[in-house]
Amino acid sequence: MSLRAHLERFLDRPAFGRFITGVIMINAVLLGMETSSSLMERAGTLIVFLDMICLAIFVIEIALKIGAHGWRFFTQGWNLFDFFIVGISLVPGAQGLSVLRALRVLRVLRVISVAPRLRRVVEGFITALPGMGSVFLLMGIIFYIGSVIATKLFASDFPEWFGSLGLSAYSLFQIMTLESWSMGIVRPVMEVHPHAWAFFVPFIMVTTFAVVNLLVGLIVNSMQDAHQEEDNLRTDAYRDEVLARLQAIEARLPAVAEADGKK
Repeated sequence: MSLRAHLERFLDRPAFGRFITGVIMINAVLLGMETSSSLMERAGTLIVFLDMICLAIFVIEIALKIGAHGWRFFTQGWNLFDFFIVGISLVPGAQGLSVLRALRVLRVLRVISVAPRLRRVVEGFITALPGMGSVFLLMGIIFYIGSVIATKLFASDFPEWFGSLGLSAYSLFQIMTLESWSMGIVRPVMEVHPHAWAFFVPFIMVTTFAVVNLLVGLIVNSMQDAHQEEDNLRTDAYRDEVLARLQAIEARLPAVAEADGKK
């Protein structure tokens, strides 16, 4: 067996996956500890040293995967994701790139690539994106219409909330999220425009309770499709295994029959 085959078998072992997951969790804790000034004063050197060990393990893992799979490594999306996350951590954080040090926390996202269930959730979300794009377009049209109406109706009396299309859109977004929408915006507007509820209530009903739930429904449906596909793959694998066993038994039947005949 070649060295590449040995590497592939080693990387596919569940124990190796659990080890990498453990390192990711430890690294996440270390990155959180680095935000504490008191901890860094007392054990900053040790924390940074352990963080560097975790990064070295990630680099070795990527190198082993490249050695095992060759250029096939770069044909898989999750491998590219890991390569990008680890690559960001290797960029020096000096000379105007200090913000990249904060991006090291993205290493925690690597747990997605090593946890099959999390991967299925993300894959289901990505599968739902085309349908979500249509819903976002619908939401954008509703917001544009609502912003024009709100600006026309309320700009003169409430310029801080509805003085322009941008301000109206932001205020309507706050209303859609139900963040202080009643006492903070709608009731003050209704003191001047008593019938303003006839605009705001339908807007909330359409956006918050209808369009947003469309997004939730798309994501849930995509998750169900992903689980169904996984179940189908598991069923196909079990069927193939049963067929292989039946073929092995069938192949042995002549020999068994011949042995019985000799008796």
